[in-house]
Amino acid sequence: MNTRAFIAAAAALLSTAVAAQTQTTGPAPAGLAKATFAGGCFWCVEADFDKVPGVKSTVSGYIGGKVANPSYEQVAGKGTGHAEAVEVVYDPKTVSYEQLLSYFWRTIDPTTKDRQFCDAGSPYRTGIFVHDAQQLAAAQASKAALEKSKPFAEPIVTEISMATVFYAAEDYHQDYYKKNPVRYKYYRNGCGRDERLKQLWGGLPQPPGVATAPSVGLAPTK
Repeated sequence: MNTRAFIAAAAALLSTAVAAQTQTTGPAPAGLAKATFAGGCFWCVEADFDKVPGVKSTVSGYIGGKVANPSYEQVAGKGTGHAEAVEVVYDPKTVSYEQLLSYFWRTIDPTTKDRQFCDAGSPYRTGIFVHDAQQLAAAQASKAALEKSKPFAEPIVTEISMATVFYAAEDYHQDYYKKNPVRYKYYRNGCGRDERLKQLWGGLPQPPGVATAPSVGLAPTK
């Protein structure tokens, strides 16, 4: 059992509430839109997208499989075909889908198939699950542009596909980084996620709409 599987199992056992069966999610509220991204561990993807101004909610869950209402144990067992993913509800007046795509690329390692950082297997594949023709065109254009500008030699293996049924994960997985900050940081650091992102992209991802902090020791420009 890898580190994350052990932490997840412990979290489930220690939870005082009985985990509810996974459920499908409804349409985005009026004026908002949905985006769905698979980037390995959904704890980390959720934490990354919660930093983006204009993102109203994030839900960890499972997509792209062949079993209805899968449990975490079933998905982690690699027998359902699902990927761990995060459904993002956002305000397109504040942040565009294209901005979310650009940010997503820099939160993942798009060069590894069926793996993200220390987590191996098909549930940890990267993917963009689009909800309509406009998102499909935007995702394809974003990937094509990245192929030309990427700062690494390896090919991009992240798949783009139409969104299928998304099942929200068990309650103990939602907002995991907030509910269990120590365990989350231990997992993220131990998995080498940020270290690999720095190596691959030259730094950690900067959420769209968030100003970059000035460098310490540099005089402000006039």
